[in-house]
Amino acid sequence: MAAQTVKASLGAALVVSAAIWLLPTVAAASDSALPLTSAQVEAIASRTETFKEQRRANPGASVSAVKKAAGSWEVSLYSKGKVPKQVALAKVDSAGQVTEVWSGFQVAWSMARGYPGAFGRSINSPWIWIPLCIAFLLPFFDWRKPLRWLHFDLLALVGFSASLAFFNAAELGISVPISSALLAWLVIRLLAIGLRPDARPPPLRLMLPWRWLVVIGLFLVGLRVGLNIVDGNVIDVGYAGVIGADKFSHGRQLYGAFPFDNGSGDTYGPLLYLLYVPFEWIWPWQGTWDDLAAAHAVAGVFDLLCAALLFLIGRKLRDNVLGVVLAYAWLAFPFSVYVTNSGSNDAIPAAFVLAAIWLHRQPLARGGLSIAAGLTKFAPLALLPLFAGDRLWDRDLARKVRLRKLALFVLGVLVVAGATALIFAPTTSPKDFWDHTLAYQFGRDAPFSVWGLYGGGWRTAQHFVQGATILLALAVFFVPRRGNTITLAALAAAIMAAVQLSATYWFYLYLAWLLPMALIAFLGRPALTGLLPRRRRPESVAAQSR
Repeated sequence: MAAQTVKASLGAALVVSAAIWLLPTVAAASDSALPLTSAQVEAIASRTETFKEQRRANPGASVSAVKKAAGSWEVSLYSKGKVPKQVALAKVDSAGQVTEVWSGFQVAWSMARGYPGAFGRSINSPWIWIPLCIAFLLPFFDWRKPLRWLHFDLLALVGFSASLAFFNAAELGISVPISSALLAWLVIRLLAIGLRPDARPPPLRLMLPWRWLVVIGLFLVGLRVGLNIVDGNVIDVGYAGVIGADKFSHGRQLYGAFPFDNGSGDTYGPLLYLLYVPFEWIWPWQGTWDDLAAAHAVAGVFDLLCAALLFLIGRKLRDNVLGVVLAYAWLAFPFSVYVTNSGSNDAIPAAFVLAAIWLHRQPLARGGLSIAAGLTKFAPLALLPLFAGDRLWDRDLARKVRLRKLALFVLGVLVVAGATALIFAPTTSPKDFWDHTLAYQFGRDAPFSVWGLYGGGWRTAQHFVQGATILLALAVFFVPRRGNTITLAALAAAIMAAVQLSATYWFYLYLAWLLPMALIAFLGRPALTGLLPRRRRPESVAAQSR
């Protein structure tokens, strides 16, 4: 009996001890099972170093927590004042763990936070990007003469990859200066080519047989089409095009009243939305930001159109070999795939500019195509004086002929601009057009250029660069080019690079606006001096005046 009593007492003691030991764990588990309150989430975020630093820098700052999907939270820190400013942001999951915390410009700009695959998805993978860079550079490097301007120019184009890598790592303090420096390099080099039409650089030597470029180029076409279909995304730019096409198809007002998930999507030229219409008819918009097949199709079609136009320009300049070289360079350059795989429409203005260069001997077509480029995205409007002055200053050109060519150019501009205005006039007022497009663009601010990242004292320097860009765009009207396609392309690329360098809002997708013309300037000019295998009669030097 005594033994049983002792056993019972020991058993009870063990149960009590186990209960005491497990009680904190059970209590913690029960607490974690309970939904977090806003007060708890605010306390969690306030313990982060970022919030502590911003509280010290902004005395009297207040915290506000908003519940999101799946039990997660966003906690904002607002400065004190008549107009409170959000100075810090934290994201907290349902378990109370801080998953992200941001301050400065990365609070307002989610695209500056380095989210993986936000633009182009898997194209950002080093296993795809680096081989593309090699494929772009390798055929055009002459290892026997490594210190050539051509090599530095091509490396400058590839150098934007380093800037993008830091951008993807949310290190804008490094990425922005790199991209700005490279844009400045391009302006200088392209101007040097465009203003020296008689210069003869060393010949272009291919390190691979040109037929290999055909085979590799076809593979690259399949790669970009496959990535676009299987792994491409559509950013707000492509989404805006689909929305605008749907509005036009249903006779609704184009500018204003865009959906909340793309409220500023009505900031582009009217012709851009019109180009989406046939694609939106085939793949109608369902009212949500879904896969947007129409946007994928537009990106793919105009991407391949740029490659085709580069081939035609190269063929017109010299022969099929140069056409293959230029088209291959576009297909291999990783940023052109970046545009397509982001569902962007930045290849559209490039295609119009290329078409204007291809038909530059026809002033009516040149005028219509150049204004069409500016009515998609407004930056190419800076090219109008350049295209207007093309072939006007030949020494043997009579004054009457000169005026006739200029009149035909102006007529082409007026026909395309007038037709576009008539199409959209029933649903678009001039005030709405101005407020949502150019007025909005002029007031945009972003941390992706040195002007937006540093601001303040840099504004004076920016105004100087902007003034120089305007003078450049106007002055090229008077520059004699003797009908040279190479110099026309070089000056067009230089102006586009200068416009991007002077703008507060810049992004990597905009490289598509200048890349095709830069390729013509960098690869076309040395190709005309020889070493490439020929496919037609030997008239490479005479072809410069075509």
